[in-house]
Amino acid sequence: MLMLSNLPDAVIVALFGLCGGMVLGLAARLGRFCTLGAIEDALYQGSDIRLRMWILAIGVAGAASFALVAAGALDLTQTAPYRAAWSPAAAILGGVLFGYGMSLAGNCGFGALARFGGGDLRSFVIVVVMGVSAYVLMSGPLAGMRVAFVAATSLAGENRSYAETLRDATGLSLAASGMVLSLLIVLGAASSRAFRARRQSMFWAVLVGLAIAGGWAGTQWIADTGFNAQPVVSHTFTAPLGETLLFLMTSSAGGLSFGVGSVAGVLAGAFCGSLIKGHFRWEACEDPRELRRQILGAVSMGFGAVLAGGCTIGQGISAFSLFTFSAPLVFGAIFAGAALGLRQLITGFAPIR
Repeated sequence: MLMLSNLPDAVIVALFGLCGGMVLGLAARLGRFCTLGAIEDALYQGSDIRLRMWILAIGVAGAASFALVAAGALDLTQTAPYRAAWSPAAAILGGVLFGYGMSLAGNCGFGALARFGGGDLRSFVIVVVMGVSAYVLMSGPLAGMRVAFVAATSLAGENRSYAETLRDATGLSLAASGMVLSLLIVLGAASSRAFRARRQSMFWAVLVGLAIAGGWAGTQWIADTGFNAQPVVSHTFTAPLGETLLFLMTSSAGGLSFGVGSVAGVLAGAFCGSLIKGHFRWEACEDPRELRRQILGAVSMGFGAVLAGGCTIGQGISAFSLFTFSAPLVFGAIFAGAALGLRQLITGFAPIR
């Protein structure tokens, strides 16, 4: 920590993001950690292994995050998911849009980064289009409409999480409540004998969960000890895609952020993982119809993730690790949207009866 204290805050948080992002990138390439793949396996391959990986990552991230709360190293009220407006309508609409777009594009933002790190230039298009479309709705021409919609559909209330609800109902501490919920999720994920036999899958899921908690810990430490205001965030791959594009085009070291470091880390980890596996190869899109579908999917993901307050990682694991009210709703909506999109792709966009 002494060496880190001599660096600018922006560089330190970017390094935290880089390290965690590398773990996520390696998990995608070596551990086959993929949200769309998990949903597709569960619906069409009769396998829930990768879905259980996702769930186990949530439980581990939650347990580690609430251990930080117990140690006084994380203040939930300072985290980005807690400070965001709570709109069930935006969570559902955004989640469905994201999931549907994910199926059209063939990847979420995180998955596209991981594939791009392995040489897939089609995924580069998804990354760029998703990052730009997210900024269009977040702070661009459509930002006013988004703000008005979220404001009109937001719910008031002091509590923002199920951990707080459990605390109020049982008298347990907030940290203990979060640990209980996390343990239940871990037990649920590990209840399958087939999954428990997949030690490598469990290993990578645990690393993903720890990487998420590491993001909370690192940004909270800078928020408490740094000289500049620092949002307490963890990994997400929607707005950071746009931040990274802006940094590359217009910024020097002052434009660094946790998100920029996280994006770079996933690319680096995925690149290393593809080399280890011997899977790195340049690929491009040869079918204009495929490219059109991927662009439409990326736009839908960008819009959906901004409405929902995060993507499969940002809401599906990071916010879920804090048990915010929005996370399970977005999780379910993404699953439903992806299921709809996959069904239409498999039936050639025929009407679903």
